[in-house]
Amino acid sequence: MQRGRRKPDWLKSRPPSGSRFTEIKETLRDRDLHTVCEEANCPNMGECWSGRNGPGTATFMLMGHRCSRGCNFCDVETGGMEPLDPEEPENVADAVAEIGLEYVVLTSVDRDDLADGGSAHFAETIRAIKRRDPGILVETLIPDFGGDPDAVDRIVDAGPDVIAHNVETVERLQWPVRDRRANYEQSLSVLDRVDRESDIHTKTSLMLGVGEYHHEVYRTLGDLREVGVDVVTFGQYLQPSRSHLDVFEYVHPDVFETWREVAETEFDFLYSASGPMVRSSYKAGELFIDALVREGRSAEDARRRARAAGGD
Repeated sequence: MQRGRRKPDWLKSRPPSGSRFTEIKETLRDRDLHTVCEEANCPNMGECWSGRNGPGTATFMLMGHRCSRGCNFCDVETGGMEPLDPEEPENVADAVAEIGLEYVVLTSVDRDDLADGGSAHFAETIRAIKRRDPGILVETLIPDFGGDPDAVDRIVDAGPDVIAHNVETVERLQWPVRDRRANYEQSLSVLDRVDRESDIHTKTSLMLGVGEYHHEVYRTLGDLREVGVDVVTFGQYLQPSRSHLDVFEYVHPDVFETWREVAETEFDFLYSASGPMVRSSYKAGELFIDALVREGRSAEDARRRARAAGGD
């Protein structure tokens, strides 16, 4: 393990800045909204929010900033769950319109304290955004909802353009990396249900540097394609504090590039974002639209399809 060792140069990043970053941050504070970008101390906030080379991407975190689970890699606070804010779906939709986002990522804490895991609240937020402009592309990074298929179906029925759910790591390391209520098969079942019940693109993410072996990552890619996952991202696990899981190793950027090539060429994923600083929603809008262009489609094609699904 590499506790106490200095981070290599490739893991250094500049603090977020710029007028666009400040504008988004002020809008979020005015509406008492949370982003996983901030809660998880994501190193890419400034780059993603600014959208320098494409649509800016901000990841809104729904249902509060405290999680019912305690994953050993995650910096989000655990316990002390609060009631849902019934105004949150409309507040998020208002913020999206005010900021002028063309691509939105919605995620949430786990809410095992709620009968439906918060899926109805999540779905209503998707609908609130689409009611204002069905052409806004919405990606959802959902929990596993305890494996409840009805909860997954609520998200599908709300009509997002991408549904993501993170397996986080290889099967052998699900514990101690994730909370014991999460597991590999349960996560695969969520992704499989989305693929079987819809034509919505599916996506997942893997952390490297937690002790995985190469053959385990390779097998995981095969498992993901078997359940129809379209997009996979790879990023370096970084320890949020000394009370969290230790970093097993700092993976070299060349290894991340190799996994990107393997995912795209050997397993035929639509695209793979892979790098030490990549997180699951990294440049989500820009990369998704680039992938559509490679398929012979465009962002406007996707928006027309979204508007048609929304009844416009």
